[in-house]
Amino acid sequence: MKGLEPSRLAALDPKSSVSTNSTTPACDCFGAANIQFNLILKSNFFQGLVSPAFWLLLELQFSSMKSVDLKDLAPKQAHAYLLSAVGPRPIAFASTISADGQRNLSPFSYFNVFSSNPPVLIFSPARRVRNNTTKDTLHNAQSTKEVVINVVNYSMVQQMSLASTEYDSDVDEFVKSGLTPIASETVAPYRVKEAPVQFECKVNDIVALGDNGGAGNLIICEVKRMHIDEAILDDQEQISMEKIDLVARMGGNWYCRANGDALFEVEKPLATKGIGVDGIPKRIRESIFLSGNDLGMLGNVENLPKDAAVADFAESYRIKEIFSNSSDGMEAREALHLYAKELLEENKVEKAWKALLCDKLNRI
Repeated sequence: MKGLEPSRLAALDPKSSVSTNSTTPACDCFGAANIQFNLILKSNFFQGLVSPAFWLLLELQFSSMKSVDLKDLAPKQAHAYLLSAVGPRPIAFASTISADGQRNLSPFSYFNVFSSNPPVLIFSPARRVRNNTTKDTLHNAQSTKEVVINVVNYSMVQQMSLASTEYDSDVDEFVKSGLTPIASETVAPYRVKEAPVQFECKVNDIVALGDNGGAGNLIICEVKRMHIDEAILDDQEQISMEKIDLVARMGGNWYCRANGDALFEVEKPLATKGIGVDGIPKRIRESIFLSGNDLGMLGNVENLPKDAAVADFAESYRIKEIFSNSSDGMEAREALHLYAKELLEENKVEKAWKALLCDKLNRI
């Protein structure tokens, strides 16, 4: 973990003895006392004395990274680390059929879309970690070269989980889970009626990634027909993220639901080229109050507000209040940064820039 730059630590505490010309990470000033200092940082007494921003930066300063070589770990532990760190993962609820007509239904979170033209989805029924055996879904895809990938939403997550039970090959998971099989139009495997989106696919290729437990088998699927429940479409005939109500896998028994407060929009920097974080004036870029996300938003503007626009904004009640209530320039600057952070949380990027630039030293 990168240490807090001395200049930023000094900015946090004007009485700090840390030299801003030093190249030594600020945490070195605590030497062997880091462990004891960590205990102090975590105490309720200490946290009650400092601002949330100050506490966050100190906490980041004294955090550490655990580095491992996954090859040195037991396969089960490596598996747990990977699946807990990489997420949320979309779920391919894969319906296949064996060569003799036996239906199979099983979920896989090693899954994503990899191409839109041609439309290609890839999922991976990995070899079982505990005993290195392979799954019926893989066998069926190898023999028939067909699969239906069903999308999973919140209303069916418990039935999907039930279908993940490792029943014998002659057991129909549609029956066990209580989900409804409906005929596909271009392939033999059945669709799941309750799924908000269903992809009928031909298997183009299967790539084995290894022979040991945990090794994946990439099933490369080309979509031949896509079915979309009209109830999840918005007024523009696009899939509504709120209505589709997707779920995804995390580590262990954890899932997440893509709905409500979990959903947010980030403007894509495609039409214009933002100035970048490196284009933000240093006093703003090194603010102790602005997070990396805040800087990313500020750096995603093509041009800074004009002086006339900043001057007009400086006449607003909130800006005048900040300057009248501040005892000196440093206090005003901190208040402007906090106000800009409020505006960024409301996605008011231009106003945030104007607030920051009301302090002329912020333009340097």
